[in-house]
Amino acid sequence: MRLTPRAASDHVDGLDIDSAGAVRLKARVRAVPEKNKANRALEALIADRLGVAKSFVRVTSGDASRIKTLRIAASAGISANALEELVRER
Repeated sequence: MRLTPRAASDHVDGLDIDSAGAVRLKARVRAVPEKNKANRALEALIADRLGVAKSFVRVTSGDASRIKTLRIAASAGISANALEELVRER
């Protein structure tokens, strides 16, 4: 994931290809990148879009970076369709 904090609104921007050719999901949150506020906002945003509890989504790496890795608990029961819709958001 590529996260942009201090945005005008919270939303998912779809997929992005960086200069190295890596494909990442882009998201923006209004929260500031201090004391993990932006990371918690990202977790809440993704959980909301997938229709699961916030406790099922966690930032597992990239706490102080724009590039994040998220873990979504398998027990959340997310369908492939929900993930596809998330990737297609704009």
